[in-house]
Amino acid sequence: MTENNNRVCCLYRVSTDKQVDFNSNHEADLPMQRKACHKFAESKGWVIVHEEQEEGVSGHKVRAEARDKLQIIKERAKQGKFDILLVFMFDRIGRIADETPFVVEWFVKNGIRGWSTQEGEQRFDNHTDKLTNYIRFWQADGESQKTSMRTKTALGQMVQEGRFRGGSAPYGYDLVPSGTYNKRKHEVFKLEINPDEAKVVRMMFDLCVGSGYGRFKIANFLSEMGIKTRDGKNWHEATVGHILHNIMYTGVLRSGSTQSKAFPDLQIISPENFELAQKLMAERANECNALRTMPRNTRGQSLLSGNVFCGHCGGRLTLTTNGTTRINAAGEKVGRKRIRYVCYNKTRKRSNCDGQTGYTMHILDKMVTDILHQVFDRMRSVEENEIISRTHRSAMVSLKKRLADAKAESAKAAKEYESLKLEIIKAVQGESAFPMDVLSELVNNARTRMLDANAQLTELNEEVEKSNQRIEAIKADYRRIMEWSEMFDGSDMDVKKMIAGYIIKRVDVYSDYRLHIEFNMSFAQFELGLETEVEYAAQDIVS
Repeated sequence: MTENNNRVCCLYRVSTDKQVDFNSNHEADLPMQRKACHKFAESKGWVIVHEEQEEGVSGHKVRAEARDKLQIIKERAKQGKFDILLVFMFDRIGRIADETPFVVEWFVKNGIRGWSTQEGEQRFDNHTDKLTNYIRFWQADGESQKTSMRTKTALGQMVQEGRFRGGSAPYGYDLVPSGTYNKRKHEVFKLEINPDEAKVVRMMFDLCVGSGYGRFKIANFLSEMGIKTRDGKNWHEATVGHILHNIMYTGVLRSGSTQSKAFPDLQIISPENFELAQKLMAERANECNALRTMPRNTRGQSLLSGNVFCGHCGGRLTLTTNGTTRINAAGEKVGRKRIRYVCYNKTRKRSNCDGQTGYTMHILDKMVTDILHQVFDRMRSVEENEIISRTHRSAMVSLKKRLADAKAESAKAAKEYESLKLEIIKAVQGESAFPMDVLSELVNNARTRMLDANAQLTELNEEVEKSNQRIEAIKADYRRIMEWSEMFDGSDMDVKKMIAGYIIKRVDVYSDYRLHIEFNMSFAQFELGLETEVEYAAQDIVS
């Protein structure tokens, strides 16, 4: 520690990526903060020994414990590596009203002086200082929140009304004059579907949903077909992925957490097709995971590939093709092709497998196809509104009761905390019945109870959301497989393989074509009475 205790650590923060670089229209960008802090430290005769900057970190949304840079600074403070924390303004430390003054207080309690180039030193020498600082932070936060709310409300209103927020039109749409003007007398534009581009968007979703294509394969397909992007370039898989994930193609406009109702005149893709595409892309993203449900290979003429195994040794079954040629009565050569699934371990003598060497492809594929028909028939016998079990409904009732109790506790804790904040104002004015030290302790305790209550509420809300997501996933599976059941027989092999890979996780084949099938459907065991793992003998299969 230097003799004058003048070692400085600087913290710079911007809440959006646009503020990282110099922007003359925004005062609180990083270069300006750094310049102001360096000039201020120099005027005081201080030495800057360390600097940290946070880029695109919201002081409203991200709590202190989740901010890595702030935690680094706190650790350095514990180690006694600096004496002064210097920021451009104290809101650079954070803008969370129930947290930021306590973060500043933490540094002061640990021997670190808190300084702002614009607001001077933040002191906590006594309870009056402490309570006064609480008020200042809360008031500043209130004004900031009001400004932010006004901006968000305006943007959210635009989205709800179906008005485009600005920028270039997404692929599939054009910007056209709306005939209206804003307060600045600038013409407002609206979105309209571009028919030619919309055809390409529909093609992407059809390739994804109908043929099991991934975004890379879709990009290559479009490029091979001579279909270019808006700027005349070949398609990139990232661009395709962005389109496939954009809910706007269902006619829904979105801004942050706000989204509009569906506007039919902006709908290019049906909501059902969009959701199906999201599900399939998620499955593809996890295909290297042991729990993957999509087959790795959707090419070829066999129904099963990547998910069929020898029941005796566990080795993968692979396809082989051989054939014979004979001369018929007309003197013509006639070829006969034979395609089989064979045990890789046994044919390569990699293990002592006591099972069959191979299984005729069309026989095994026919058996699996018949099993899929049984699954389809079973599902047709169940109504969509009946697929959620009584157990699940009961669990949801219990969960919602706990959630209601948690909301009540959170509201009570928040009310108590707000009441004490008002009492602080009275205390500073000398009108409170509480001594300063008692009131300060009460505020800290009330804040802790409020944070604990909010944490429990957040946890329960997440639990409810997960439960709702599971219910919706079950219903989506039901609708999806019902749709597939109608199209299965008339589809080409790529589509059949995709459907089979979605429903069936693994097929183990034993001698005499005895099958052990592990289904992948999330609701198969409880809602349909269909075991997730079932054994079939050849005579059990309905032809």
